[in-house]
Amino acid sequence: MAQPRVFEIVTAASLLSMMLCSGIVKGATYTVGDDKGWSFNVESWTNGKKFLPGDVLIFNYDPTIHNVVSVDQVSYDTCTVGSNFQVFESGHDEVTLPNTRGWSYFIGNKTLGDCNNKMKIQVSTF
Repeated sequence: MAQPRVFEIVTAASLLSMMLCSGIVKGATYTVGDDKGWSFNVESWTNGKKFLPGDVLIFNYDPTIHNVVSVDQVSYDTCTVGSNFQVFESGHDEVTLPNTRGWSYFIGNKTLGDCNNKMKIQVSTF
C-alpha cells in the first residue's frame, strides 16, 4: 500500500511545480501608499519593503485628476515621460512586476506637479 501514497506525493509535487512555473501562483499583493493610496509624497512608501518578480502593485486614486505611468529611470528622475511608457488610468490599477529581477519605475503625470510632489515610486526586485 505504500506505493499508491508515493504516487500521490509525486503527482502533487509535479502539479505544484507546474503551477509555479506557469505563473498561476501570483506573488504578494501590495496597495501602493497603503490607506492613503497613490498620492503626493508616496515616494518613500517602498522603503523597507522586499518586492519579488511577479508581485502585484495596486494603485488606488481619483482617475479624474491622477494616473499612473510606468516609465524608465530617466523619466522617473526627471519627471518626464519618454518614448517607452505605459499609462494606467482606471483609478484601481493592478500592475504585476516583471518576472525578471531589476527596477520598475512609476510616476503620476496627469496633473501638473504630480511627479514633482513625489507622486512616484521606484521598486527593486533584487
